[in-house]
This record gives sequence, C-alpha cells and structure tokens, in this order.
Amino acid sequence: MALSDVKCRNARPASKLVKLSDGGGLQLWVQPTGSRLWRLAYRFDGKQKLLALGGYPLISLAEARQARDDAKRLLLDGIDPGRERSLRKADSARDSFRLIADEYVEKLKKEERADRTISKVKWLLGFAYPTIGDKRIREIDPATVLAALRRVEVRGRYESARRLRSTIGSVFRYAIATARAEADPTIALRGALISPTVTPRAAITEPKALGGLLRAIDAFDGQPTTRAALKLMALLFPRPGELRAAEWDEFDFEGSVWIIPEARMKMRRPHRIALSRQAISLLTSLREISGDGSLLFPGVRSGSRPISDNTLNAALRRMGYGKDEATAHGFRATASTLLNECGKWHPDAIERQLAHIENNDVRRAYARAEHWEERVKMMQWWADYLDELESKDARVISIGGRSKPAIHASSRGTTTEPTAAIHRTPRRTSNPRKSY
Repeated sequence: MALSDVKCRNARPASKLVKLSDGGGLQLWVQPTGSRLWRLAYRFDGKQKLLALGGYPLISLAEARQARDDAKRLLLDGIDPGRERSLRKADSARDSFRLIADEYVEKLKKEERADRTISKVKWLLGFAYPTIGDKRIREIDPATVLAALRRVEVRGRYESARRLRSTIGSVFRYAIATARAEADPTIALRGALISPTVTPRAAITEPKALGGLLRAIDAFDGQPTTRAALKLMALLFPRPGELRAAEWDEFDFEGSVWIIPEARMKMRRPHRIALSRQAISLLTSLREISGDGSLLFPGVRSGSRPISDNTLNAALRRMGYGKDEATAHGFRATASTLLNECGKWHPDAIERQLAHIENNDVRRAYARAEHWEERVKMMQWWADYLDELESKDARVISIGGRSKPAIHASSRGTTTEPTAAIHRTPRRTSNPRKSY
C-alpha cells in the first residue's frame, strides 16, 4: 500500500526496525531511535542492493519518489544507481572549491610567496569554506559567493570581506585556467560590499613635533632594546616587521649596509639600507645587549622569537602618544614626507629607499636604477637632520632653505604649527615594573 505524508509523519518507532513500503522498492525505515530514513531496494547484475536517499522529513515523500524514479531510469539504461552516485560524489570532490583552493595555495608556495602572504590567504579562505567549500566550483554563482562574504561583512569586518572577495576571485581564475570553471562570479559583485573607511596610519610629519618624539624616545625608560628599535625605525624607516625580525648576519658593518633578504620583504626582493654613522653606533651598542643570539630584538620569553607586533606601538602609547598620533609604521610616512619636502633628493631614490615598487608595469620594466650612491648620502643627511631636530638647543631648523620655528623640549600649550603637528614632552610611566 502506498504511503502518504500523514502516515510518514505519524510513523512511530518500535523496539525493532520498522519498514514501511511505498512500492517500486521505496521504503521508509523507522529506527528504534525515532529517525526515519528513505531506502531504495533494487537489483543490479543479479545482486540485491540498497540505496540511501536521505532522511524524512528533510527529504519529503514526493522527493523520495522522484529519486526512486530517477534510479529506475538509470537501471533501464544498464547503470547502477549506487555506483553512479559514488562517481558523482568523487567528481564533485575533485571539483570542489575547497580542493581547488588548496591547489591554488600550493601554487603560491611553489612561487615562493612569503609565508605571511600564504597564511593570510589560508585565513581568508577559512571564512569561505562553511558556505562554498564543499560545493562544486561550477555550481557556485554570485549569490552564493555573496552569502559567504556577508557572513564576514555582518561582523563589521568590511576590509576582510573585500579581501576575501579578491581571494575567492583568484581561486576561480585558477580554476578557469585549469579548465574546471568557465567564469569568475566575483566580478559581478563589484560594488556589492560595504566599502571600508581607509584610515591612514598615524604619523608625525612636522619637524618640531618630530623633535619632541625623538627626545621622548631617548628618555624612554622601558627595555633598552625597545628604545633602540624605535631609534632605528626613525633612522632607517623600514617596515616594522622587517626590523623586528632582523638578524645580525644581515648587517655588514664594514660596508655600512643592512641587506634584508627577499624572504622577509613584502615585495619578495632583497632590499639594501645604507647605514649612517649614527645607525652604526646604535647597532654597535645594541650588539653588546643581544649580540649573543641571532636576533637583534629577541622576545622577553623566548630568545628564538622576535619581539611582538605590538611592542613598538605599546612603547609609543606608554610615552603618551595615542594611536591617532604616532605609530611604528608611521616613521615611514614621516621620512617620506620630510625627504620629499626638502627637495634635495630624487623622488625615485626616496621610493627605492622605502622599498616601493613602481605601479606602472611598463615603467617598472625600464626603471631598474637603485640610486644607491644618492641613497647613501640621503641616509646620512637624514640621520644628521634627526640629530638637529632632537637637539634641545636648536634655534632654527632649515628644510631645503625654509626655516622652521625654534624647538624647545619644554614647549607646551598653543603653537603656530598646523593642527596636524604633534608635540609631546617625555612622559615617564608610573609603573616601573611594566616594560616593553
């Protein structure tokens, strides 16, 4: 007797398995636990077989009957429905977004991308897997991708959602190149996400305020290695991560140069930084503290790991500079602004010193000059200029022929400098036990 929705809904479990038949081999199995499962009994190649169709009520009676009819059609064509399903699952797994994304990550590793870049890609893909990870990549449409992105966006992480869209797009373009997809659905999502508000890293760009910061660093009473790191950030203006992980064997004291290996550079190319006399002196003093190990700035808990990302910013906060006033990364903007303003140095030399790469592909192919000799002179001029700014007795600071007001360590209150200028006198912590 054929089943009905009412009979399926009212089926009650017993101490043993109960099988309710609908005809054509379709059965509803009522387990002693109360679960109700659809099963299709059929014969193929002279053998009795069983095909699982899912559970009730997730799979309705009508859907179960449709699955039975589809299986019967395969049998008429001489195809085993069970084997056909296994093959489809295998094909789906081979073409799943997760598997292709894993291949894409392996490709990045073979291209020797930075470990940090690969980790960030894997971290972003982790947000997509719950929604699209196990789906066949050909079946993923823009609406499905948008659902994955919304899961990130709803948490207020607008920039992460934007980067996730870009990363998903990279996986799809790899799938297209390997003939497993025809289109990139992320293209249709341009403008669909909330645009993040870009907040530049805070930086001091006024000479008078920079002098105050330099004096505050000199008076910093935390870890001497942290003070040295802040001074080197001002003198050499690398990316904070490049300085934190610096190793002693990267420094050539005789040649007065620091060569950062490509593995630690953002743009995956080695970078040279000319060392001024002041930088050499500071590094020589620092070597007496941390020269026994490989790292310039070993962590407090482990000498094999560098100081944390937040160490330098935390030190600036301790000196009284808020996150909207000064950051470790901001030393790069400080140097870029003042070096360009002085008019003494070629803009390309400044860009090379900042390890920036030309955005224009054609120009980048031809503009390969490193401007090394000019950069050596520029770095020494910059160190001398910082000494002049830091001097408490300086009356006039000149940049490219223009004069700036006198600098006094005790100056406070109103100022004629633009409002963007930041000036602080050194402030000591009231908690001497806390160090950075």
